[in-house]
Amino acid sequence: MTQCEGQGNNGPVQLTVLVEGESDRVALETLAARMGVRMPAVRVVGGSKGARRAADELAGERLIGLVDAGERADFERVLDRVFVCDPDLEGEFVRALGVDGVEAVIAGQGELGSFRSLQRQPFQRGRPAEAQLARFFGGRSGNKARYARLLAEAVPLDRVPAPLAGLLAEL
Repeated sequence: MTQCEGQGNNGPVQLTVLVEGESDRVALETLAARMGVRMPAVRVVGGSKGARRAADELAGERLIGLVDAGERADFERVLDRVFVCDPDLEGEFVRALGVDGVEAVIAGQGELGSFRSLQRQPFQRGRPAEAQLARFFGGRSGNKARYARLLAEAVPLDRVPAPLAGLLAEL
């Protein structure tokens, strides 16, 4: 574990990062490795409502977190510092890479045809590409974590989304 600069009454204060889901953990750890940043313990809390339980279990540690915009209040109530993805992790990567860049990552996995099929579905027609991509990432079990890693590997280091870059800089 990484130790914070500060000292608690019983010695150095441990730093733990709380994240909502596995995709958040994967993205942070992938970016940290690329940037040469040593990651402290990362705890997946299983959705924003798990933040309070985790904070209670980790009492005395310094807690920072990464959360989606719609869930930020749950994290802000119990963590020392919160970094917010707007609207979510995938949306941050889509903005950083652009739709074409994300589609290139999907193509690299041999899944561009699958994405194009999704785009032709009646409910998806006419929706913004960002919304279609969100549906694509969330549509298959394990897809969010897999693409979190792939997008974190693809994003240029000078374009790392602000919430992830800010959290990593905090370490």
